[in-house]
Amino acid sequence: MKVAVVGASGYTGLELLRILLRHPEFEIAAVTSEQRAGRDVGDVFPALRGRIDLRYEAVDPAALAGRVELAFTALPHAASARAVAALRDAGVRVVDLSADFRLHSLDTYQQWYGEHPVPARLAEAVYGLPELHRDALRTAQLVAAPGCYPTSALLPLAPLLRAGLVETRGIHIDAKSGVSGAGRTLADGYLFGELDGNSHAYKPGYTHRHAPEIEQEASLVAGAEVRVTFVPHLLPITRGMVTSVYVRPRGGDADRARRALHDAYDREPFVRVLPEGETPAIASVRGTNFCDVALFPDARNDTWILLSALDNLGKGASGQAVQCANLMRGLPEESGLLEAPLVP
Repeated sequence: MKVAVVGASGYTGLELLRILLRHPEFEIAAVTSEQRAGRDVGDVFPALRGRIDLRYEAVDPAALAGRVELAFTALPHAASARAVAALRDAGVRVVDLSADFRLHSLDTYQQWYGEHPVPARLAEAVYGLPELHRDALRTAQLVAAPGCYPTSALLPLAPLLRAGLVETRGIHIDAKSGVSGAGRTLADGYLFGELDGNSHAYKPGYTHRHAPEIEQEASLVAGAEVRVTFVPHLLPITRGMVTSVYVRPRGGDADRARRALHDAYDREPFVRVLPEGETPAIASVRGTNFCDVALFPDARNDTWILLSALDNLGKGASGQAVQCANLMRGLPEESGLLEAPLVP
């Protein structure tokens, strides 16, 4: 099956190319980049030299429509929506990695991102977290791939909310990401001299764009409104993410909560519930589509601590996008994604 990567010169685009090159069913037929149009992919990313014989094209959804059946769009917010709409109008199925279709409410989107270029398409999109929306993804025409922070928070949290084991208020999320989560942005805070040996929180509280995304999906799972306090941090590493979620139990013990995690994920290909006492680590998931989760009780403070680790470019972005595309095409979910972690 021929696919396109629209916006293939950023980190998520590069990761998509890396995954798709080993995919047994998907053939990369086109790659686009406005800034690098006309250049060979191998010249822009020397790591891919000799592996992909394509040149970057300018973004032209109409021209792509007759050449591919599915497109991955990895463009900036708003720009992605316009390209997605044009591709869908031409009958191309789309997995979008921007935030343009993740939020169901137009009012919420406008509050965080401004005017939506194609609001009529919001209702068409399926939120691309397979562990929560697998059945809908199988027939989806447009998938909104989740953000990395929401994925890392929702995967350990959702089974406990679904089972009614935790309170829906007073949920605190502390998440730390590698700098590639910000893309190839040129900004002072991402310079080596600023980041090396440094770490800091940014946009704490209800000021980060991923907070309403987390609350939307958590509320759907819980069947009630969920409120979270979310604090993201930047780590002086390239890729990887660790998240701690602090919740209040509603009753039952930690063993029951662990059973809920095992019931949810023991048959999942990419979520691993760690043995009791083991904590998730970035090194165990780097370069993969895995997410490791764990639970620790703090009985003294009547709190359960949920932990997760994933690769923000893998399960947090491009790997998850390919997982969704596999479902959309009726392929084995693991196709192209069972890569061992990059260790050491």
